[in-house]
Amino acid sequence: MTPAPGVDPDRLIDFASAVYQSAGVAAADARLIADTLVQADLWGHQSHGVLRLGWYLDRLRNKVMNPVTKPEFAADAGAIAVIDGHDGVGHVLTVLAAREAIRRAKAHGIGAVGVRMSNHFGTCMYYTLMGAREGCVMLLTTNGGPAMAPWGGRRKIIGTNPWSVAAPAGNRAPFVVDMATTGVARGKIYLARNKRLPIPLGWAINSAGEPTTDPQEAIDGIILPMAEHKGYAIAAMVDMLSGVLTGSGFLTAVHSPYRTAEKSNCGHLMIALNIEAFQPLAQFNARMEQFIAEIKAVPLAKGFDEVFYPGEIEARNDARNRKEGIRFPEDTLADLKRVARETGLEARLPFS
Repeated sequence: MTPAPGVDPDRLIDFASAVYQSAGVAAADARLIADTLVQADLWGHQSHGVLRLGWYLDRLRNKVMNPVTKPEFAADAGAIAVIDGHDGVGHVLTVLAAREAIRRAKAHGIGAVGVRMSNHFGTCMYYTLMGAREGCVMLLTTNGGPAMAPWGGRRKIIGTNPWSVAAPAGNRAPFVVDMATTGVARGKIYLARNKRLPIPLGWAINSAGEPTTDPQEAIDGIILPMAEHKGYAIAAMVDMLSGVLTGSGFLTAVHSPYRTAEKSNCGHLMIALNIEAFQPLAQFNARMEQFIAEIKAVPLAKGFDEVFYPGEIEARNDARNRKEGIRFPEDTLADLKRVARETGLEARLPFS
């Protein structure tokens, strides 16, 4: 049997953009949100893709995320700035922070921009890649609602708190790392629930403190840190940089995008390093190509066909999914149909 065709990404962006415009978001901002979601799906990270379409819509409807984003510079000191997002759209605020960090790095060699009182913005690498395309090494940290307990504790007060670093890599796709500080991003557990699949042991414990393979028990319980106490320490560090330093919420004052009736209070920190301030960009790109070639040339371990560098798999997924379309689990498609019905946009759905 021939598999059903994948969903066209451009039509999916048009639909998602229309959904957010129906909630009062300006056309350009709505298209940005839509693009971040579909781009995550193109990279193969469906945990951060249109699976979240309805969550952001509910946040707008519940008035905990303002449809009109009105950023204000709370600090502006040359290489450093702090933006107060006033509960605006996280994607819009983070693009602004990225552009400001890049602009300041070009002027000063380094640019650091904090964002306070923002909202969830999707996947970190969408924004760090903006810096890589402009000849910068870009770092982004952000905090989230409680999902993890401090090491040795049994109450979740720390978010999955992801971070990302991206850099250009010459003739290769950019080098980019994007990861949560938990063993797995919470969105991947929601995706497993949508696919009606168990999760591996070691991802989470349930509310009774017992290991679980049930996605819903994991969502209701505690997500475990990566590398045990080390993951907890990195998560705390990310919360300090994203929440404490920026003047935003931290620990239990931050609420996840899944809790759609609660103000987020999350914060972000964006740091751009202008490569030209360190060495000629062409020299850096050549060194990155050498760096990657050496990584990929190591002998293969049993069961592996190839060694990938960070960002390579996403680049390949993007090329394939743009050609073949994106395939989603039935539960995700059903949720998109629900959103279409509720917004009167069924005719805009890019699938039947």
